[in-house]
Amino acid sequence: MKFGSGDLDLDQTDLHILSILQENCKLPLARIGEKVGLSAPAVIERIKKLEDGKIIAGYRAIIDARRLGCDVTAFIGVAVGHPRQVGDFEERIARLDGVLESHHVTGQHTMLLKVKTPNTSTLEELISAIRSIEGVERTETMVVLSTHAERTQLPIRFDATHAGKRLRKSGERATSSSKEYEA
Repeated sequence: MKFGSGDLDLDQTDLHILSILQENCKLPLARIGEKVGLSAPAVIERIKKLEDGKIIAGYRAIIDARRLGCDVTAFIGVAVGHPRQVGDFEERIARLDGVLESHHVTGQHTMLLKVKTPNTSTLEELISAIRSIEGVERTETMVVLSTHAERTQLPIRFDATHAGKRLRKSGERATSSSKEYEA
């Protein structure tokens, strides 16, 4: 996967920092600096660049839903009758408690939702609320029996031996002295 977005070039050090932050964004800057070979002020400068470039979109705590009483996870496929109704559906669905993800997809469904609720009764209430949204023609619910992998981290590969070398912007020509690195 090539990294680099618009005017922002990422080097191997940036990728290493991103990888560390995904693992533990509360790690002290000095410790991150030790891992990537930079001072704490240099690390914060890199992180600020990544935030300003919208590579880092935010920071969140990952919460165990079951420990908070949300024992049921489900995926709900939703068929919306007309493409003009999708925007309104997306706005309405964003306000429903329990909807964690909403994706406009191809295939038999228009939207695919990931939801978590305390129990099957609250899941049924949520499904009823979704079905009551104007334009919803049908839903299909798949209840999760068990989860073996649920990731929040992107796979970022970096090569510490190439730290400091810039990744080329997409569309930029390679020269004999520049190499394109993939992460």
